[in-house]
Parts: sequence; structure tokens; C-alpha cells
Amino acid sequence: MKRFRFTLLAVCLVLLYLGWNDASLYLRNRAPLAVTIGALEKGDTPREWLRISGGTLIMDEAISTSGSIELDALLVPLKADPATPGFRVLVETRDPALLDFFQTYHFKLDSALAKERFHAEHQQEFRVQRDIIGTQITGMIASGNRDKLTTLAKDLGIQVSDNVMLLSEGNQPPTYRGFLFLAIAILGLGKLLLRWPKNESPEAVSDN
Repeated sequence: MKRFRFTLLAVCLVLLYLGWNDASLYLRNRAPLAVTIGALEKGDTPREWLRISGGTLIMDEAISTSGSIELDALLVPLKADPATPGFRVLVETRDPALLDFFQTYHFKLDSALAKERFHAEHQQEFRVQRDIIGTQITGMIASGNRDKLTTLAKDLGIQVSDNVMLLSEGNQPPTYRGFLFLAIAILGLGKLLLRWPKNESPEAVSDN
């Protein structure tokens, strides 16, 4: 019984943590903040949910997240100046048109000459100018993805900033999930405390 109470307490605390993170993220980001790619390249990241203007997606340097012909998403550098080496902002996109374009260029052309001809005929598609709306990928997920990306990019000869920003296009902060987690956690903790034996403190459970 003590182990069950300890497990329930741990679950409630995890939900409390996750709920607070989601709720605070939503409260900070009621709407996407308009910012230029130039400001982000200088290191200015005021909020998580952003509308980025003035940038160009560099399809030449796009990286598949799956590493196979079956594409789930692409990681595409976003730059103010396509000629500038390296990048500060990396966009995770699931845009079907971009996935199809990447798949055609990398997997459906059977020779280097065919790829060269395709590149010459579709130069504009390799430089996609558009506003990007998305949410920064933060926390442990971003850290893990950044390490994998850095290793992969170096293998491909691509320069990557040590503090590269990962942005998920089309994603936005959860609206109700954080508050739901908080409500469940608070109710669970309240019920647990009400049913806690009078002669036993919560600290005693963790000692067991």
C-alpha cells in the first residue's frame, strides 16, 4: 500500500511539472510573435511561438529525419542570406510539397548528370522564400536532436551553429493540455493527502 501511494504521488508530481510547463508556455504565447530571421540569427529569441519573416529555406542543405526514402519530416536551414555559410535556425517541416521535392531529387534521379540538370531547371525551388510560423523545440528533445543533427551535419560537411534553434513549422503551444494536467495533479494530490494515514507522513513513504 505504501508503494502504491508513493507511485501515485510520483505520478501527480510529474503531471504537476508537465502541466506547469505547458500552461506557462501557453500563457507566454497567446499568439505568434512577429520576428525577422535577421533578429534570430543574432541570437534574439524572445518567445517560443514565432512568425518568422524575411527568411529563405535552403533545400540544398535539407536533412531527412528518417534517413530513408520514406520521409516523415525534413530539417531545413532558414537563412536571411542564402550565400552565408552555416545557419542558426533549422525548421522541421512536414510540407508535402517539400517532402516530394526532396524525395524526387535525392531518390528518383538515377545519375549525377540528371541531378545536375534537375538542379539547374529548379533553382527557385531550392530557395523557398516564405514566412514560417512554428514553435521552438525546447528541453531534452531539442538537446538530443541538436546533438544528432550536429553529428550528421558534420558528416555531410554542413556548418552548424552550436546554439542552433530548432523550430517545428505549423506547431503551436498546447491550449488546454497544461491546465488539464494541473487539474488532475492537484485533484490527485488532494485525494492522496486526505486519505493519508494520520500516523504516517508523506516523507516516510519515500524512505520505504
